[in-house]
Amino acid sequence: MYKNLFFDLDDTLWAFSENARDAFGEVYEAFHFERYFNSFEHFYSIYRERNLQLWADYGDGKITKEQLNEERFIYPLRQVGVDDPQLATDYSALFFRIIPTKEKLMPHAKEVLEYLSTRYRLYILSNGFRELQSRKMQSAGIDGYFRRIILSEDLLINKPHAELFYFALSSTQSELRDSLMIGDSWDADIVGARGVGMHQVFYNVSGRTSFPFTPTYSIDDLKELTTFL
Repeated sequence: MYKNLFFDLDDTLWAFSENARDAFGEVYEAFHFERYFNSFEHFYSIYRERNLQLWADYGDGKITKEQLNEERFIYPLRQVGVDDPQLATDYSALFFRIIPTKEKLMPHAKEVLEYLSTRYRLYILSNGFRELQSRKMQSAGIDGYFRRIILSEDLLINKPHAELFYFALSSTQSELRDSLMIGDSWDADIVGARGVGMHQVFYNVSGRTSFPFTPTYSIDDLKELTTFL
C-alpha cells in the first residue's frame, strides 16, 4: 500500500529529550550554573517550559529562528536575576557544539530502520535546523537509511502547514496515496499529514489518551511498525 515513509526526527527516531538533557547537564557544569540555580533541575525546568512555548510560536510563524534561539537561552538566566546576554550566547554556543554529537536513539529505532529500508523509500521531514539535523543523524549512525532530509528551513514554513508536506512530496517525487507520515508530535506530524490527506502513524511517546480524531495508525513502540509495514 505504501512506497514512501516520511519520518519526523526528534523524539521519533533520535532521542531528543534525553540527548538535550544530557547536553544541558554538561553545559550546566561547564559554566558553573550552580552559582545561579538551586540545582540542574531548577535550571532545566525553567528552560524547558519557556522553550516549549517559544517553539510553538516559531511553528506558528510568530517569531524567527534567531528570536527563538536568543530568547530561550537568556530566559532562564533572567528568571534568576542574571541579565548577561554574552553568557547566554556563550553557553548556547557550547550547547550547539555538544548536542549534535549525542547518539541516543528511541527504542528499536535502528533495527526498525534496517527492516524498513529494504522495503520502502525513507525520508526525514523535520522542523529542525539544517546545521544540526544531519550531524545528529550521522552521530547516531542512521543517516544512511534516508534518501533525503526535508526540513522546514527549506521553505521557511513549519509542520503542520500543508505547503511543507506538498513540498516534501514534490521534491521526492512521491505520490500522496502511497506515502505515510510517522511522528511523535500530534499537532505537527499527525494533524499536518491529515490536513493534506496523507496517512499517519502517531508514535505516542507521551502517553496521550484523548484524540480529536483517530489517526490511521497509533503505536507505543517503533517495533510495532513492522507488524503492518
